[in-house]
Amino acid sequence: MVTLSRRLQAIADMVPQGSTVVDVGTDHGYIPVYLVQNNICNRAIACDINEGPLNSCRLLVSQLNLNDRIKCVLSDGLKNVSSFYDTVVIAGMGGELIANILSDAVDISSKHIILNPMTHPELARKWLYDNGFEISKDIIVADGRHHYNVFCAQHTETAIKKSVVDYYLGSIDDFSDKEYFEHLLAYLRNKQKSGADLENIICKIEEKL
Repeated sequence: MVTLSRRLQAIADMVPQGSTVVDVGTDHGYIPVYLVQNNICNRAIACDINEGPLNSCRLLVSQLNLNDRIKCVLSDGLKNVSSFYDTVVIAGMGGELIANILSDAVDISSKHIILNPMTHPELARKWLYDNGFEISKDIIVADGRHHYNVFCAQHTETAIKKSVVDYYLGSIDDFSDKEYFEHLLAYLRNKQKSGADLENIICKIEEKL
């Protein structure tokens, strides 16, 4: 059985029971394998833009005799994924790239979306809000020396106007990870020196801490 890191486990925990998942940028395929092995998903799709990581995924899937349940696809984002799926996982890449992948996807509004941006999560959240999605769960996950944003969203039919505060904090309701938020404050204060108006978000974080 595959064991996940804390970051990947947080992602897997947001996958609805019985869904069909496509994992974009799957790397070694740990998330799809975990989901299928634990009967969270009956079927899953693992896709990556590079042959190397996808071959590692193919090998793992083959070794575990899961070829009939996990389909491995070479794809730039979701462009070559034609099989049915209802849940999208995009993890391990920057927020800007995530937004671009979602923009290029077909019928994305009907999907449950789970994101783990490694940088600029505010750009991924902004895309979701601008395109009529509402973030239902938004957490900070400490894994080793790193702290990660993991959040999921569903389409609501109407775009709701959000502020910069929403882009940075989304639906986060647990501010106990002081290290993450202190680092975010330092980043925002430094960015403000170059002329960005970030006083509202800085004050909001300071209030929470």
